[in-house]
Amino acid sequence: MISGLPWIPTRPARIHQALTLAHISPGDILYDLGAGDGRVLVMAAREFGARAIGIEISPIHCIAARVNALLKGVNNKVEIRWASFYNDDFKDADVIFVYMTSRETARLRPHLERQLQPGTRVISISCEIAGWQPAEFNREELIYLYRMGSQSIN
Repeated sequence: MISGLPWIPTRPARIHQALTLAHISPGDILYDLGAGDGRVLVMAAREFGARAIGIEISPIHCIAARVNALLKGVNNKVEIRWASFYNDDFKDADVIFVYMTSRETARLRPHLERQLQPGTRVISISCEIAGWQPAEFNREELIYLYRMGSQSIN
């Protein structure tokens, strides 16, 4: 497969609000599942000091994300994997960033529950994760923050 969901870019201000809500710290490992052109990765690395890993199934978007990271001077803090996030390993994540449909989050949820450690933060843009209660919620931008191991998830 060389294509996933349709690519819908997220506004930079919305990304910044999501990363701020997730309390990204220097050295955090952030995964963007369906990284597109890498804009979340670049911002997480440049503005928050995170190590950012994007998992993207589209080879064209992988190339765009690599070029974006190189042009923004963060290619040493950004990694792009050409893969399906359903088959990838992100057990070392501090933060997971997702922007997808409710159908996709329902399919992803068991994978996250199997892999993520207690305390891992999951940021979802525009779509709540069914069965989980957000720890924080930005109503204006529809940004949901979940914490693994909280009573509302496990």
